[in-house]
Amino acid sequence: MIQMRDITKSFGDNQVLRGVNLQVEPGEVVVLIGPSGSGKSTMLRCVNGLETPDGGEVVFDGRPVRAGRELPKLRSQIGFVFQQFHLFPHMTVLDNIALAPMKVKGVARDAARTRGHELLTRVGIAEKAGQYPADLSGGQQQRVAIARALAMDPKLMLFDEPTSALDPEMIREVLDVMRDLARDGMTMLVVTHEMGFAREVCDRLVFIDGGLIVEEGPPAEFFANARSERAREFVDKIIHH
Repeated sequence: MIQMRDITKSFGDNQVLRGVNLQVEPGEVVVLIGPSGSGKSTMLRCVNGLETPDGGEVVFDGRPVRAGRELPKLRSQIGFVFQQFHLFPHMTVLDNIALAPMKVKGVARDAARTRGHELLTRVGIAEKAGQYPADLSGGQQQRVAIARALAMDPKLMLFDEPTSALDPEMIREVLDVMRDLARDGMTMLVVTHEMGFAREVCDRLVFIDGGLIVEEGPPAEFFANARSERAREFVDKIIHH
């Protein structure tokens, strides 16, 4: 589903990615972990073309991700859930979800709204359809953001620290939705600090430090027996934190 080959990316003098290689298979849930500033979010943004790598190539579903006429079509198949919710404050929850399918895919309004209702039921907030984002808790807003991404019927979902702006009691409700998506076979690439979620749900954990993939493997193996000293330090800090 995703192939990243020798990806490099700098912002000014700061080289954020230094030759990253990663492959994600269809139906796989891969969690990216590592210290702040290690390049995790930049990797995600390269996958859907929000950032253009300086070097290397990203291939999604057999097609290169690069600027040009094909990019919007390709991007419409990749859902992206950000740390902040980015909902339109002047639109109801349902209208937020129905907008992209109508504008981008030409879906009829009634069909888009019907699908919106289905997705709100799926993320557990069917009763919020007519409300505005400001009326919702952070956890509810993030679930709307997930429903909005799913409304495009993506082949891949990217999550960039989707719970880090939430209060602790709201984190669980968002992670539960993500667990359900994983169980349904959605291909997911997730940046998160929620190690319980990573341990339970992901197929593979990828540890990034200094713009390089230091280590990757099944979560149980990684937490029990990380091979590199840097990864062991990181696990140690998380566990004692």
